[in-house]
Amino acid sequence: MVEKTIELTGTSANSIEDAVNLAVSRAAVTIEGIRRVQIANVSATVENGAVASWQVTVKLTFTIQDRLHE
Repeated sequence: MVEKTIELTGTSANSIEDAVNLAVSRAAVTIEGIRRVQIANVSATVENGAVASWQVTVKLTFTIQDRLHE
């Protein structure tokens, strides 16, 4: 088995969990075989003294599919 890891950033005004879920769900549209996600970094944008949004950088690992070309 061969796996590949890519780095993505999700942003949400609601929560860290929403930001992670957004990154994973958007990647799942075009990537098959997602096996795990690792949170690499969490940051927030602050506006007027309050957190306005969360940015979560994740490392997403998926299996490289064997494909036969005809």
